[in-house]
Amino acid sequence: MGAQARKQPLYDQLVDILREKIENEMEPGDLLPSERELSERYGLSRTTVRLALKELETLGLISRKHGKGTFVSDLTGGAMDLTTNYSFTEQMRDAGREPKTVELDFQARDATKTLADRMGLHLGDKVLYMKRLRFADGVPMMLERTYVPANRFIGLTEETLSGKSLYAIIENDYHEVIRVAEEEFFASVARQNDAEALGIPEGAPVLQLSRLTYNDQNIVIEYTHSVARADQFKYKVAHVR
Repeated sequence: MGAQARKQPLYDQLVDILREKIENEMEPGDLLPSERELSERYGLSRTTVRLALKELETLGLISRKHGKGTFVSDLTGGAMDLTTNYSFTEQMRDAGREPKTVELDFQARDATKTLADRMGLHLGDKVLYMKRLRFADGVPMMLERTYVPANRFIGLTEETLSGKSLYAIIENDYHEVIRVAEEEFFASVARQNDAEALGIPEGAPVLQLSRLTYNDQNIVIEYTHSVARADQFKYKVAHVR
């Protein structure tokens, strides 16, 4: 064992060992040995094993189910396609998962300078703000904060949104023609409030997503900032030549 390995904390060494096993020898849904079994197998304390498992969970490689054990996460399939019209509800159904949305907040707000700049509004213009938690098969997937210009969606209420897709409302009820949605995303870590809502540890990996949706008159009709669980949520892009 070289000087580098000697300096590496024991839990970190166990993370490397288990990660290699998970990636090369195990399948999604496989049950990991218990903390006691891992402790005995590798001659390490339960505390060291617990730290290693917490790190693997933060990396999104494993998930713990209370009373059932620790399982290898499924990191394949079910990716959201960036090249199609965005609809969480439709894409989850296409992936064979049952979508659910919980409305956490809905209110009229004055546009801040940042929001006004992004949406092409004036400072203080009214926007409708909605905060929604998205589930698939009962698992919290994504926390969305959405803003739409109030003057284009007069009469839109929390009740209107209940059980309906926002895009269906935009197109069918308000007759807006969606021309394009621009989306940016980057890797980040979960802050405390977002982590609690998503049921993941603080500091766990997440995807931060920002989407601007334009109508056929090139007016921004929606701005959404989302925080998505990195262990549950993936994107794919097809490059066509």
